[in-house]
Amino acid sequence: MNLESRDVSEDTFLVEFPGAPDSDANRLAVSLADRLRSHSRRGLLDAIPGARTLFVVFDPRLERRRSVLERVRRLARERDAAPPESRRFRIPVAYGGESGPDLSSLARERGISPEELVRRHAAAEYTVAFLGFSPGFAYLSGLPADLAAPRRASPRPRVPAGSVAIGGAYTAIYPEETPGGWTLIGRSPVRLFDAAARPPALLRPGDRVSFEPIAEAQLRVLRAGAHGAAPAEETGGGADPLFEILAAGLFTTVQGAARYGFGASGVPAGGAMDPLALARGNALVGNSPGSAALEMTLSGPELLFRRNAVVCVTGAELAGHRNGRPVPLDAPFSVTEGDRLAFGYAVRGARAYLCVAGGLGEPRLGEPVRRLARGDAVFGATGRARGAAAAVSGRARAALPVALPAGKMILSVLPGPQRSDFPAEAIDALFSSAWTISAESDRRGVRLEGPALALRQAPDIPPEGTALGAIQVPANGQPIVLGPDRPVTGGYAKIGSIAARDWPLLAQAVPGSTVRFRPTSLTDSGEGTNIAEP
Repeated sequence: MNLESRDVSEDTFLVEFPGAPDSDANRLAVSLADRLRSHSRRGLLDAIPGARTLFVVFDPRLERRRSVLERVRRLARERDAAPPESRRFRIPVAYGGESGPDLSSLARERGISPEELVRRHAAAEYTVAFLGFSPGFAYLSGLPADLAAPRRASPRPRVPAGSVAIGGAYTAIYPEETPGGWTLIGRSPVRLFDAAARPPALLRPGDRVSFEPIAEAQLRVLRAGAHGAAPAEETGGGADPLFEILAAGLFTTVQGAARYGFGASGVPAGGAMDPLALARGNALVGNSPGSAALEMTLSGPELLFRRNAVVCVTGAELAGHRNGRPVPLDAPFSVTEGDRLAFGYAVRGARAYLCVAGGLGEPRLGEPVRRLARGDAVFGATGRARGAAAAVSGRARAALPVALPAGKMILSVLPGPQRSDFPAEAIDALFSSAWTISAESDRRGVRLEGPALALRQAPDIPPEGTALGAIQVPANGQPIVLGPDRPVTGGYAKIGSIAARDWPLLAQAVPGSTVRFRPTSLTDSGEGTNIAEP
């Protein structure tokens, strides 16, 4: 088997199968991912198959890139195991109307009626090639060639859950509401992802799928049955909450370290936007570096504590007050039952972290990131999670610097896996321009505004795994730097990746601020470092 690799970031690389037909390359990627996970070592974090590549994530503190790649090559030489038995699914879809706003325009482009487009789409039988983009998102091959459609020039900020869409040569169903750049032709009531199940995704590679057209009214009935009333959500576990949310702030969530292992089901690793600030706060209260904490964005919440605790605030300056009196930044302090801890707007930086001795309870892996709301109860970590907390020496605490933007922000960029797809003028523009942080930025991606970066060809590529800090360029030429909740796989060309040491600066950049880039290499960026751990 001919196998090649391309570096993406300090802790990731892509495995390619040059010369292999698309179907064979996809089969090899899926098979090799399964074998890597079954022969997993501590240094391997995830193996995510794409359309014709395998994306490998490893911990450079535990295993060197060369040894991980050699293990991949050794397993690739082994004989393929028998594939799992293929299952068949028939999925109802309401086509067109509000459910499929792009169906009529796509039909016009193809010179056919909307009814004929629906007939052709529903008549085909599809195969699950791989999962990615978001939890439970299955890329289905088998789309009639005349229905293929390029991704939108600018992705929609929100695509409704259940949307049936076409992207390039694939069709798919969006399991949850997410941003997306595909052509929307319908909507389905089927639940494709359950964070409590194992595996959490309904579909798996090799499954056969067909679609059954239904009326819009029937869709509403089926959706009501599939998504009945849910109980109020609580963050964490245990009998007594640690604190209650009195006011939510702009975007407050519970975040810990990135969690790997379910990328093949479309589950992003997630984790704190600024892992350095999280690690510093946890060190100051005696937790392990990745213990869960409150991540507060641009403006903070007001909390009512139900139990005594030792806490610490790190990262952005949000003018915190305890019972009306200012609280220190980067220094632990005590709160007692009945205390109110309130935060204002960011004075410097974008994201602050409230770390609590013992840590907070985390949501289940794969659950959508949920903004905490007034009345929500937040619990401390229990059991195994609490037992992970460990004292950190004063020397280790001092080794964790504060990383907040100050003055001109210049970030180092590694070459991207599709760097050669961009002409010299685009590369020059990337490094010579001042880029503005868009107000539409979020944990999925930091959107940049500036000169449009041209490509030698259409920006669509066969979907492949994505790295934290990867700079993807959609058809409108405006770069998006992928964040912790990024799509697990993506189909836009990537011109570069932010060096790991500089990611915290971008995570703390406020909308409207400017950033410039400078080129670097894996050697210069210090391969083997990891900003998430001291």
